[in-house]
Amino acid sequence: MCVAVPAKIKSIKNNSALISYMGVEREIDISLVPEAKKDDFVIVHAGFAIQIIDSTEAKETIELFNEIEQLKNQEVG
Repeated sequence: MCVAVPAKIKSIKNNSALISYMGVEREIDISLVPEAKKDDFVIVHAGFAIQIIDSTEAKETIELFNEIEQLKNQEVG
């Protein structure tokens, strides 16, 4: 199973974008979503942005991942 975490585009140069997700930054290819722009949220798979998503949906999804991480950390402690 693959879980996609929304990533925010920080900058774009040609068909590459610098994204940030869950504290990690990396470069991805945005040629599949050429309409993507800085500050958009995208779903990334195998190094490619495959979909632009609404910022409200992205923020809600990120918050759910943060809650899951907190629960995991409580179980370990």
